[in-house]
Amino acid sequence: MSASTAKPRLSLWQILNMNVGFFGIQFSFGLQQSNMSPIYQYLGADEASLPLLWLAGPMTGLLVQPLIGAMSDRTVSRWGRRTPYFLIGALLCSLGLLLMPTSPTLWFAAALLWILDAANNVTMEPYRAYVSDRLDESQHAQGFLTQSAFTGLAQTLAYLAPSLMVWAGLSRDAVGSNHIPQTTLLAFQLGALLSFVTVWWSVRRVPELPLSPSELSALRARPRGARATLAEIVAAFREMPDAMRRLWWMKLFQWYAMMCYWIYIVPCLARTMFGTDDPTSAGFREAGLLNGQIGGFYNFVAFLAALSMLPFTRRFGAQRVHALCLLLAGGALWWIPSIHDRALLFVPMLGVGLAWASIMGNPYVLLAGCIPPERAGVYMGIFNMFIVIPMLIQMLTLPLIYQSWLGGDPAQVIRLAGTLLLLAAVAVLRVRLPHQEK
Repeated sequence: MSASTAKPRLSLWQILNMNVGFFGIQFSFGLQQSNMSPIYQYLGADEASLPLLWLAGPMTGLLVQPLIGAMSDRTVSRWGRRTPYFLIGALLCSLGLLLMPTSPTLWFAAALLWILDAANNVTMEPYRAYVSDRLDESQHAQGFLTQSAFTGLAQTLAYLAPSLMVWAGLSRDAVGSNHIPQTTLLAFQLGALLSFVTVWWSVRRVPELPLSPSELSALRARPRGARATLAEIVAAFREMPDAMRRLWWMKLFQWYAMMCYWIYIVPCLARTMFGTDDPTSAGFREAGLLNGQIGGFYNFVAFLAALSMLPFTRRFGAQRVHALCLLLAGGALWWIPSIHDRALLFVPMLGVGLAWASIMGNPYVLLAGCIPPERAGVYMGIFNMFIVIPMLIQMLTLPLIYQSWLGGDPAQVIRLAGTLLLLAAVAVLRVRLPHQEK
């Protein structure tokens, strides 16, 4: 009997409980996506330098994810293979969230983002492998799409948190001595609480499966130490399944595009909706709140879409469903800079939300079907390098073309993102999966 078929099937309630921790992780990421560019500009950054200030995410992911993935594959502890990484990463993430909105200077915020992203990656990478470990292969799609649903729900609330506080009576113009709004401060404090509590809940409610005596013996017999871990990563690269290699091109276009969107949507809305590029103006703060509202909406669409996407993924395949969602989002991003009506701006967010639901679920369904389960941790780590390397490329190259190719216009960056999502849709359709090669 294979390891996959030997795993007990979990109920929907158990699958939901095991992914509650992903809610806290993604609430933290949602706060970063919606607030880091404004925070940097409040502290004095200019638009062209914004991608460089976001380098923490891809750099820490590049270093941390494969390393932690490989380490968790071979960890033997009384708490399990993945759990120690969940809890340590979540605790450090909570501390980073508490400190971020109190940053006194630009360099302090940029340095703190490195710590915060490293902590998030320590938690998230083993979490992906945990789903693959815990679920029978027939439940992989349900597990990863549930993670996608929690991503949508968490980021909905993260994006909307400042607006909800304004609607509750807090002044939108109340700022600290560092010009960061008080609504941002409170949102990050809420994120700090959720980051640790939700991960602790999942660990308590759905613990890892105990390893069999033979699995424990095999793990203990494997070489340990930094050299052995690095050797495992190198070997995994060398033996990477062909389908996983081909998924790289889809990930390159997809994540370059998403970074363009997250970094430049607030400056774009400030110009197209409020006619300003002054970070100290009321219009710029209003653009930040509007981004929170449309971001909350597309993440709520992602939450609903992830829950309803499962039968379509089962019938038509994750590959086709993902391509369609990317096509819809590509067209949506091309449309956004032309919109000057606040209400109409929510329509293209339907396409963005569908794509975000698919991005956070379907590529992992494709991956789980083509990698050996005993190396899930290291391959999940490498697959997440396929996220951070495109982000790194974006941050290093976009400042070089921002003025010369894009005219110093954030609206053109959003249109570039739309074009790249269309290319990602073509790229994923060109991947040959193992069952297609039989």
